[in-house]
Amino acid sequence: MLVLTRKLQEAIKIGEDIELTVLSIDGDQVKLGISAPKQIEIHRKEIFLSIQQENSKAASTSLNTFQTLKKLKNS
Repeated sequence: MLVLTRKLQEAIKIGEDIELTVLSIDGDQVKLGISAPKQIEIHRKEIFLSIQQENSKAASTSLNTFQTLKKLKNS
């Protein structure tokens, strides 16, 4: 993991297209601004993990449904 220190209004570049800027610091909270192309999805980590979990459940449900239908067809 790369660890960088930034002050208020300082930024970090990721590649050519993404920039993170420290917008404000209030106690233990840091507000970041992210500039990135629209096609890049940006989520808080807890939201990203929730999306992955829901996608996994949906895929599993689809597979179970497919297997049930296949059994019905073969009987």
